[in-house]
Amino acid sequence: MGDDRPITRGYVLHPDIRTDPDRHAPEPALEEAVSLAVALPDLEVVGSEIVPLNKVHPGMLFGSGKIEELKARIKAANAGLVLIDGPVSPVQQRNLEKALDAKLLDRTGLILEIFSDRALTREGVLQVEMAALSYQRTRLVRAWTHLERQRGGLGFVGGPGETQIEADRRAIDDQLNRLRKQLAKVVKTRSLHRAARAKVPFPIVALVGYTNAGKSTLFNRLTGAQVMAKDMLFATLDPTMRKVELETGDEVILSDTVGFISDLPTQLVAAFRATLEEVLEADVIVHVRDISHPETENQRAQVMAILSDLGVTGDTPMIEVWNKIDLMPPEEAAALQARAARDPDLFVTSAVTGEGLSPMLQRVSERLSAPKTTEELFLPYTEGRKRAWLHEEAVVDDERPGDAGYQLTVTWTDRQKARFEKL
Repeated sequence: MGDDRPITRGYVLHPDIRTDPDRHAPEPALEEAVSLAVALPDLEVVGSEIVPLNKVHPGMLFGSGKIEELKARIKAANAGLVLIDGPVSPVQQRNLEKALDAKLLDRTGLILEIFSDRALTREGVLQVEMAALSYQRTRLVRAWTHLERQRGGLGFVGGPGETQIEADRRAIDDQLNRLRKQLAKVVKTRSLHRAARAKVPFPIVALVGYTNAGKSTLFNRLTGAQVMAKDMLFATLDPTMRKVELETGDEVILSDTVGFISDLPTQLVAAFRATLEEVLEADVIVHVRDISHPETENQRAQVMAILSDLGVTGDTPMIEVWNKIDLMPPEEAAALQARAARDPDLFVTSAVTGEGLSPMLQRVSERLSAPKTTEELFLPYTEGRKRAWLHEEAVVDDERPGDAGYQLTVTWTDRQKARFEKL
């Protein structure tokens, strides 16, 4: 980020729609929206408020009286950008920008801006571009006058009289197709990288959690790596991996993933599957929670739902970490410690002070050294892929070729066996 980019002054509004069945508690929702806005470089949040609404006004979102009030406050704060924590239709956006005399971003637009600022890998960048184009495509409603003009077609570029909106939509679709092809190539080479990594005999430990739960701080503490860890949402987008030696002497690859967030718009969920696919490869998942957050239970539910969507099954060992204990009052901290003491896969920690990390890592080692069994297998010569997988996983003790295939002796964990059966 260069220092010469101008600073934009932003004003955050959380519409609290009383009739919305999925309504969130407004105060924490506004706080999350402000943290999202703060995660954008070159943006200074100069004001924020909850706007109570009995119903949504289709053309303007807010009623005219409320718009006059908001306009006065936004003008007084000298804000050039209004961030609305929720969906805004293209028509509402055009009308509000005119009425408030400021540029406007809705929640999806804001998250896209953050994603595009943070995406580091080629794949992350392509995913963001695709999500942004899909989002723009939905905005091509007849909302802007320049899209109404008719274009005289030359026959080979759309038919005669094709409207500009159709041309714009076609251009976006062409670009999306190009990106899809590029992405398919990138994903293919990444699966080759993954196959290469599968040969590395180190197990993978993935840190997951709601955004801002403290994963990157924990990652830095454990690896000594300078991953960008700021107290902001989405500080990490592309999985960052480092080799770490645990106190037991075990070497593992630690993977820090993008933070999860509630109500992630659908076109973004697809875009960020890629950054979370590493989790499917993990041998142990460490779920980091900000236990000091008022919505911590809700956040936990969101994370578990996304993991299940990704296809993470119950056979992956999971350890839950209640982080930020340093922010809790002593008596509450003591009660949480007592609860954690009763569950071998639950730890109370502070990534900032280091409290509780040693026993947690000890448990990671235990979960990695899962009990193994030795079995005999027969593989026909046609099952080359399965045989290669067994050798990549380094579970083959002995292999004898016969008339119709290989007789193998393997020693493996239940999890490896389950993965083999899925091949």
